[in-house]
Amino acid sequence: MMLPAEFSPGAAEIFLSISGLAILLGGVFSKDCSKWMSQIVMGIFLLGMLILLSDLFHAERISFYGLFLANAYTQLAKMMILLAAFFALVMSFRHLERESIRDFEYPILALFATLGMMLMVSANDLVSMFIGLELQSLPLYIMVAMHKGRFSASEGAVKYFCLGALSTALILYGSSLIYGYTGTTEYGALLSVFATDKSLPAFLLFGMCFLIAGVGFKMSLVPFHMWTPDVYQASSTSVTSFLAAAPKAAAVFLFVRLCFEIFIHQLNFWSPIIVVISLLSMVFGSFGALYQKDIKRLLAYSSIAHMGFILLGLVGGDFIGLRNVVIYVALYLVMTLGIFACALSLKKQGLSLEKIEDLAGLAKYNPLVAGCLTVALFSLAGIPPLAGFMAKFGVFMSAIEAEYYWLSVIGILSSVVAAGYYLRLIKIMYFDEVPCGIDKPYLEETGSKETLIIMLLMTGIMLFYIVFPDSLMDPAYMATKALFFRL
Repeated sequence: MMLPAEFSPGAAEIFLSISGLAILLGGVFSKDCSKWMSQIVMGIFLLGMLILLSDLFHAERISFYGLFLANAYTQLAKMMILLAAFFALVMSFRHLERESIRDFEYPILALFATLGMMLMVSANDLVSMFIGLELQSLPLYIMVAMHKGRFSASEGAVKYFCLGALSTALILYGSSLIYGYTGTTEYGALLSVFATDKSLPAFLLFGMCFLIAGVGFKMSLVPFHMWTPDVYQASSTSVTSFLAAAPKAAAVFLFVRLCFEIFIHQLNFWSPIIVVISLLSMVFGSFGALYQKDIKRLLAYSSIAHMGFILLGLVGGDFIGLRNVVIYVALYLVMTLGIFACALSLKKQGLSLEKIEDLAGLAKYNPLVAGCLTVALFSLAGIPPLAGFMAKFGVFMSAIEAEYYWLSVIGILSSVVAAGYYLRLIKIMYFDEVPCGIDKPYLEETGSKETLIIMLLMTGIMLFYIVFPDSLMDPAYMATKALFFRL
């Protein structure tokens, strides 16, 4: 049965929402359904990706009474989000069983969180954007707290919820100030108002700042980053892998749309704000990770620094910078999934590795995982010719072309500092010995084949992206064109 023309742009979201409600009801009336529930959710993600793929470069369409936008930019963004969520979910199942998290609600929560991310990216109105944002956030709060035997998980979930409520308040207050002045919440209408009225009142600029701050919380930008290290550390490693990938990408894609589809005519106002936030995020994230002893806390600070690097592509407000941001997000997802696949492939004393010292001697006992982890760390550090170098090179050049030379220099110096803690992990893996009487890290004997496949796939992309850059650059160009030239 074909969907009406009005509904067809949201076919993937409609499919995910109906499927989610159906399997939720199925789970309520079934016993011991966690395994088949997970497989069904993965199948739903795959079908959703096929729907998006068939509609990837279709002409722009606005539907649902102006609340929903579908074009090459939103479709590519949602493809990345679905892929990241799918891989994170595949990696998590065996690990969740190992940690006695067998609740059938977990994959359903991941499905609805992903649905919220997709709605958030395709929103064409501040109201529909907020609905998608909350649909993403609420399941994530629950997923963080699902490890019942871990007190820190409950503590982390409470911190995440309280600070998430603060970001919600900032977004709502900023939106209300904008609506109070303009009388509309639709992106295109807001763009028209801001284009014609050059002398904006102070409270409207405050509304813009509150909106940027609220979304900056979701991206873990300094000074809205304070939840990230605690939540990463408190969560189960499988939940952290989900948090570190898809929600971050969705927040970046939303941030870009707000800046370019509503506030592009106020570039001179918000560009200095982004410069400051980018600077703080790069420096604080790089230095904050230097003395961390927990792997997930280190990756949390690393993600903060990478969000700062991503913002370098936006400071000039130009086409090339925006394209480089899309490429960076895609490669950041590959690097993040790769490094978490390495972590989830190993266990020590029956649990996933969490302390940096647990990596001691890894190259001797598990050279395959150590090699893949080394590639991921070098790529995150931006060592050529790996994918991470290509991503950073693009955003640094964007900042240079925008004549922010000093910001690029600080970004390069921050990358050098970040390379210090990445190299420290490599030194521990290859040169440190496991203390006597301490269990060695080893591969999971059963059930880790999916994670190993993902680990090898992501490693291959990081190694060989430089050989086939057009495989990502061409879709990124088409997506950027769909966003930039509709203004």
